[in-house]
Amino acid sequence: MFKPGFFTGKLDDAEYVYTFNDFILLPGWTEVEPREVVLRTKASKNHVINIPFVSAPMDTVTEEELAIALARQGGLGVLHRNTTIERQVEMARRVKRAESMIIRDVVTIDASMKVGDAVRLMQEHDIHGLPVVDDNHCLVGIVTWRDIRYSDPSLSVKEVMTPKEDLIYATEEIDIDEAKKLMQEHKIEKLPIIDDDWKLRGLITFKDLELRGTFPNASRDDNGRLLVAAAVSPFDLRRAKALDKYVDILVIDVAHFHNKNVFTATRKMIKEVEADVVVGNIGTKEAALDAVSKLEEVAGLRVGIGSGSICKTGVVTKVASPTLYATVKAADALVELGAMGEIPIIADGGIRHSGDIALALSAGASAVMMGNLFAGTRESPGRLTAIEGRYYKEYYGMGSARARSKRLQYDRYAKLAKDIEEGVEGWVPYRGTVEDVVKELTAGLQAAMGYIGASNIKEMWSKSKFAKMMPQSIQEIKPHNVYMVRGEGI
Repeated sequence: MFKPGFFTGKLDDAEYVYTFNDFILLPGWTEVEPREVVLRTKASKNHVINIPFVSAPMDTVTEEELAIALARQGGLGVLHRNTTIERQVEMARRVKRAESMIIRDVVTIDASMKVGDAVRLMQEHDIHGLPVVDDNHCLVGIVTWRDIRYSDPSLSVKEVMTPKEDLIYATEEIDIDEAKKLMQEHKIEKLPIIDDDWKLRGLITFKDLELRGTFPNASRDDNGRLLVAAAVSPFDLRRAKALDKYVDILVIDVAHFHNKNVFTATRKMIKEVEADVVVGNIGTKEAALDAVSKLEEVAGLRVGIGSGSICKTGVVTKVASPTLYATVKAADALVELGAMGEIPIIADGGIRHSGDIALALSAGASAVMMGNLFAGTRESPGRLTAIEGRYYKEYYGMGSARARSKRLQYDRYAKLAKDIEEGVEGWVPYRGTVEDVVKELTAGLQAAMGYIGASNIKEMWSKSKFAKMMPQSIQEIKPHNVYMVRGEGI
């Protein structure tokens, strides 16, 4: 069975696996200034984002608040699945309702219901107005927070609402400028959209119209709503179908995607949902080749195993595929299949600063997924605490004891096939708002692309040149021989 020298050969022929620490990028001839660099890229086969930043689906990183903030900056949030289906769907709904030209998923109320019911609905959905409809979903009025604020909770909605005879409304043909002018003229904040039979087709709010001007770089769908993705287990088809009504992208969330059972379940899921399906995590060229060739309609590859700052898979198993290595292997696979540029690669794990992002993009990634950097933002759901005079936010891996316990509590499809923890729990420095972090990362990435001479991400693939670093050489290109008062985390 085994030839002489078989096991020695396994060591002698071992491949060199590289990390972000092993390489730098060389400067090149440039005709582009950093401010001219365009960061627009694919997040999945059919969805484009304006900056190549995706947040990790972790319960100390991405819930609706961070997903909204990141999409407004031009990136993409991936909602975690360590919760009930209903809660994850509600997070997605909140992102989609955060701002849009026309809200389609309108929360309504019946005229016979009580003011107390209207109060409850408004508080539950964090809104300040409810169209009133009949059994045929035809508009009969509208009730706002001002109508019910000081009203008796036992009164019927019909008694306090503005009836349709006094309403200002519009049809779906109205454009943004017309809607804004109409709402300003009549001093209203909500404009119902109806058809010829008075059936409610949507709602425009003045707040949404203003926000569109505030965040011109936001990542949006075809209806003007913020883009959002959600993580799912490949075995949880029920969750995927529930989310499919609201999210643009579903991200298969397993540590090792190159698995027969995972492939079988994912193949079925892709056939039964409309959203783009990004698969992962992938660590080898063979896994990427199989994913794209054996599964129809794969919309993206999430690559990297064991590189996350809170991941200890590589320690407890000695099995890993560092993100930079996984990225170039996946890119080689896509080139071989003629799909490079069509199917995006999301480099996941180990990103510490904008320089690592530049390396990942140069290696063939279309975007990077980050947990640690976004965990430290104001909008992340982790707890904020003070330690020795500095602020930190809670951060733990999805393979940690705490995350595993929550997954078993909320997800009946969770399969903890391993009896060992592959993540740790800890704290990361507080970094301010998502906007603050994105501005810093964007500026650093654009500067790197300016040095290389790349005006966009596709040019990074072709123009960037790598150089190998000796083991201790990285210390020389860091700030050194000074007492650091700022930037200690570089």
